[in-house]
Amino acid sequence: MQPMRVLRTSVAFLLLGVCVPLAAAQPADGGYVRTETAFPTGDRASSPILLERFTPAEVRIGQEFQYEIRLSNQSRGRVDEVTLTERFPAGFNVRSISPQPGHNDAGGATWQIAGLNGGQSLVIKVTGSTNRPEEPTWCATVTFKTTACASTKVVEPKLAIQKVMPPEVMICDEIPIRVTVSNVGTGVARGVVLRDTLPAGLVLPNGHNAFMSNIGDLVAGQARDVTVTAKAQRTGTFTNTASAQETGGPVIEATAATTVRSCNLVVSKQGPALRFVGRPATFDITVQNTGDAPARSVVLTDLIPAGCEIVGADANGQFADARMTWQLGNINPNEARTVHVTVKPTQIGTLTNTATARGICCEASAAATLAVQGIPAILLECVDDPDPIEVGGQTTYDIIVTNQGTATGTNIVVEATIPAEEEYVSAAGPTTGGLESRTLRFAPLATLAPKAKAVYKVVVRGARAGDARFKVTMRSDQTTSIVEETESTHIYE
Repeated sequence: MQPMRVLRTSVAFLLLGVCVPLAAAQPADGGYVRTETAFPTGDRASSPILLERFTPAEVRIGQEFQYEIRLSNQSRGRVDEVTLTERFPAGFNVRSISPQPGHNDAGGATWQIAGLNGGQSLVIKVTGSTNRPEEPTWCATVTFKTTACASTKVVEPKLAIQKVMPPEVMICDEIPIRVTVSNVGTGVARGVVLRDTLPAGLVLPNGHNAFMSNIGDLVAGQARDVTVTAKAQRTGTFTNTASAQETGGPVIEATAATTVRSCNLVVSKQGPALRFVGRPATFDITVQNTGDAPARSVVLTDLIPAGCEIVGADANGQFADARMTWQLGNINPNEARTVHVTVKPTQIGTLTNTATARGICCEASAAATLAVQGIPAILLECVDDPDPIEVGGQTTYDIIVTNQGTATGTNIVVEATIPAEEEYVSAAGPTTGGLESRTLRFAPLATLAPKAKAVYKVVVRGARAGDARFKVTMRSDQTTSIVEETESTHIYE
């Protein structure tokens, strides 16, 4: 805004030949006569300058006397360049003047006065005598200048802008952006508009990357805040600039920056690929932070599938609701934590369990698969009843096949060899048997479930006295060698 000019007008006033004869003056107390003249109008009420003269009512020839001139500024404003000229009457001899005039001769004296403030007066005393019998007449001339001034207030609004963003945030955080626009000058800043365009990678809740705010008028000293929130689409350092402008004024700018970081959890789970039912399996679970910010308040959970029992865990792992839980706390960038958990499979099949690590603003999972197989541990037993027997008597051999394992046995073949001391009578079992020479061979038993039994019965007769050895053999798909069992029977006469 351009300052307005101050108008200053000078008016000069001149009054010549204001004469006061001594005989015309009226007596006052003390023998002096007071006369006055108002400049420039002659009316005291409308004139700034009042000239008063105090002269003796009468004087004698040759005798000294004194008179006074009082020049007063009646107004409240200042008058400048005041000039008072006093003309002495003929025959008046001056002895002293106070204050001294700038110019003085037999005809008169002149005082140059720089100015009189409102209400200020100047008193001039003149001492002298007259050598003529006629009335002396004093004349005064006053000139001055008055100034008529007008002023206009000059203002200069000045905008200031400040932008604040957090120095560092996580990628899942909202980013508050506060812009403050203030008028630090004088006067009113009118029609202020704020504009801000976010850098690529930052967006506003509405999906845009720019906003504008009509702030309006700001009086001197006033400030207004505009606050928005943004979200980061990636990590990195983002710098953006906001600008403000009043109508017709310059554009001012403020810049702020924020760094967006993220934690990045990576979970790995290592363990055996195969276990038999009932055999423990230990898994190592490692959680690593490969990001550039700490992963805070990390909790690791490992879901234990059906068909497994928990044996134990380290690092203060807690088991509840079919899952193990570890409180890992904070994991710094490039830091890793490893825990161990041991389970026991209780059924055949493929078991998959998943470990999940969750922190503030980051999450990761890893799964491990365990193949669980069973072992068909088949037990072969043979028991005779009765024992001993006499020649011609009978005994029964119970051949018991028991699957003590955890897997089904298949293609189980049982054979019995009848010793020479005995004669074959009959056989029964889950499969049929046939005698060839002295060997009794049963047809293959297709399956035998875990914990199941198959019982074969062979009846023989004692043929001659002796210690008979009844031999039983068994083989299956799961056995790598023939299983043998011998039962001794005493035969007597």
